[in-house]
Amino acid sequence: MNPLALDIFLFFLKLSLLAVGGANAAVPEMHREVVEIRGWMSDATFSQGYALASAAPGPNVLFVAVIGWHVAGWQGLVASILGFIGPTFILAWGVAMLTQRLAGDARLAALRAGLVPVAVGLILATGLVTAAAAARGTGAEMAVAAAITLGSAIFVWRSSFSPIWTLAAGGVIGLFLLR
Repeated sequence: MNPLALDIFLFFLKLSLLAVGGANAAVPEMHREVVEIRGWMSDATFSQGYALASAAPGPNVLFVAVIGWHVAGWQGLVASILGFIGPTFILAWGVAMLTQRLAGDARLAALRAGLVPVAVGLILATGLVTAAAAARGTGAEMAVAAAITLGSAIFVWRSSFSPIWTLAAGGVIGLFLLR
């Protein structure tokens, strides 16, 4: 394994245990590390990779593979996926066995209820970070980007339509704005 792939593995290994709420909840920390600290990707590449992985069928963890592939090719892809999924798989398996044993316990119900706002906050931070990474330009351009982001969030929250429609609408709006 090349040294860069090892760095990717260790970063995602550490991040996997802090990703309460899944891969989407860890996106702000991924952005900070990958774009701001290590400079492995630009803001634009990061937000485009996130949008691409979100539009693809399958789990949201695909974004981790996109980062690994971009940074270190196939070795980075494998390192990022193993680093991010491995520890959480083992932890989830152990917790599942424990929750079966503690089914009906009030403390378990309280713990689950307490983790909901944490996961929601982390996912909200993901939206803010990716919107900020995508919104570069004048004040008017940033206001349009913020309006599109807010409109998309409300659409997904309040409608029964697939979120893919917001990505399609964003692409169409982008085509018209970039002309």
